[in-house]
Amino acid sequence: MVPSIVQPAARWWCGMSLLRQRRFPRSPRSVRAARAFVLETLTQWGYLDRHDDVLICVSELATNAVLHGVPPGREFCVGAVGSDSLIRIEVRDSGGGDPEIVRGPAEGCGAGGFAS
Repeated sequence: MVPSIVQPAARWWCGMSLLRQRRFPRSPRSVRAARAFVLETLTQWGYLDRHDDVLICVSELATNAVLHGVPPGREFCVGAVGSDSLIRIEVRDSGGGDPEIVRGPAEGCGAGGFAS
């Protein structure tokens, strides 16, 4: 028997969001594992569009957690939340500090966004 994939619009009759989380060790290999986890989750939930865009975001966030946020010997957590046609991806780590906006040069590209 092949499991069927429920389309997103068909499962919101009760107004509940979907949530799935997984922890990953502080390792460069965990970035690939985080992408695979999110891709599997989205596919199982029936979200079939824009996988490439979502996976780029997961790669960036997981890489930042590994390089800048997770203390040695600890883990980071990747979460996916689905609600109607929206997806939210969360990456949490146990590192100290808060994100802060870094202003780049006035002209051209570079040095914009968040830094920890």
